[in-house]
Amino acid sequence: MKPYKLLIIFFCFISCKDNFQEIKNINNYSNYPIGIAENLKLIYTDSAKVKAILTSPLNKDFTNQSFPYSEFPNGVKITFYDNNNQETTVISDYAIAYNKTNIVDLVGNVVINTYDGSVLKTSQIYWDPEQEWLFTEKKFTFKNIDYDISATRLDANRSFTIFNSGELEGQVLIEDKEKQINEN
Repeated sequence: MKPYKLLIIFFCFISCKDNFQEIKNINNYSNYPIGIAENLKLIYTDSAKVKAILTSPLNKDFTNQSFPYSEFPNGVKITFYDNNNQETTVISDYAIAYNKTNIVDLVGNVVINTYDGSVLKTSQIYWDPEQEWLFTEKKFTFKNIDYDISATRLDANRSFTIFNSGELEGQVLIEDKEKQINEN
């Protein structure tokens, strides 16, 4: 009977592991957000005009980190207003804004609806608000009055007047200026 008890004790010591680092991490407050906001509604104004409204069910502020960021783990909706008060809406399942680079990473069911009816859909897109520039290496679809395309890789300005992409699939309306000149 004694060898069995010894064997059980032996297995107990083998199955134990060192959790000291995990215990230290529990008390490491630098891993926690500096603030948490629920049902956030942030209104950005410039010269008393509303430029954007951001809403999110949850915001975690990690600006206490060496590489500060704000996280929106339950999604975000941003409505932008141009000088003519026309709306562009951006939604995603998850977002993270990096303070040092001013880059916003939108992830999961990203949809951008512009005031002119253009719709861009993708699984992830990066946005540079200072340059008003969008880019992704993921597959996307884009529809408006002239385009109904899907492609992988996008590099575009916010209004989609500059639009670079990878290999396209779909329909693009091309105006034949030569024909117009000959008909007149």
